[in-house]
Amino acid sequence: MTAPSTERANLRSQRLNQVTHAPHTELDALVKSHKPFDSRESFARFVVAQYLFQSELQALYTDPQLIAIVPDLAERCRAEQARLDLADLDTEVPAPFAGALGKPSLGEALGWIFVSEGSKLGAAFLIKRAVALELSETFGARHLGEPAGGRAEGWKQFTRILDSLELSPEEDAAAERGAVAAFERFTELLKHAYAADAALA
Repeated sequence: MTAPSTERANLRSQRLNQVTHAPHTELDALVKSHKPFDSRESFARFVVAQYLFQSELQALYTDPQLIAIVPDLAERCRAEQARLDLADLDTEVPAPFAGALGKPSLGEALGWIFVSEGSKLGAAFLIKRAVALELSETFGARHLGEPAGGRAEGWKQFTRILDSLELSPEEDAAAERGAVAAFERFTELLKHAYAADAALA
């Protein structure tokens, strides 16, 4: 039975979607402006940003407190896939970039993971573009590959857990701040990745 629209609007995952709409739109426009699918070289800069973002979140994906909430969290991390993609693309693993997430509260951490997990849905479209560069889930575009069990099911499982958590109003507000901060951080990392490329040109 489908929940009434008012109930859906009150779901934590829906609220997080709403508060991140603007930074998400801004990031999409920035990605398109860099034309990552015009060449392997441009795509490699995109993967640099993906690697930096995912490696910064590794500590959250392996955090025992968060794994107690999302049991398969550690397997969901894509930092290693992004690192292998960089090797496939003959691109060095980048040094950490200043400003990485420190030790967030539980609410903030959930907001960051929400953004990371949600990006797997968009990756379904991106990997189709990567195929034109002769890249795939096993070479160069591993981090965009379909998770075990499927993208949609993995996202549904995660949002079901997220929406069922008993959080305080303060923790909910922290989750919203964390989700917005995650988009802002990826935007920053993307600018850094392409600026570094321009500096080498």
